[in-house]
Amino acid sequence: MILSELKSYLVDRRRVPITDIAIRFGVTPDAARGMLDVWARKGRVRRVEDGGQACGGCCGCTGGQPEIYEWLDEHPSSS
Repeated sequence: MILSELKSYLVDRRRVPITDIAIRFGVTPDAARGMLDVWARKGRVRRVEDGGQACGGCCGCTGGQPEIYEWLDEHPSSS
């Protein structure tokens, strides 16, 4: 299932830009947000708002602050 694949992807990387998620899963950013909303409602994912520091500062983003999502569950095998 794509949601479990998304979970694994986020657990492995901890913080991921929405553009990377969309590319990885071959969906639009809006579709990726929809999948992320499922995990957000369960309290496992949140959007990071930190002035662009979340991604590590590669400076490859264009057009403002990147939209970054973070996996919050410290025990990924518990779900």
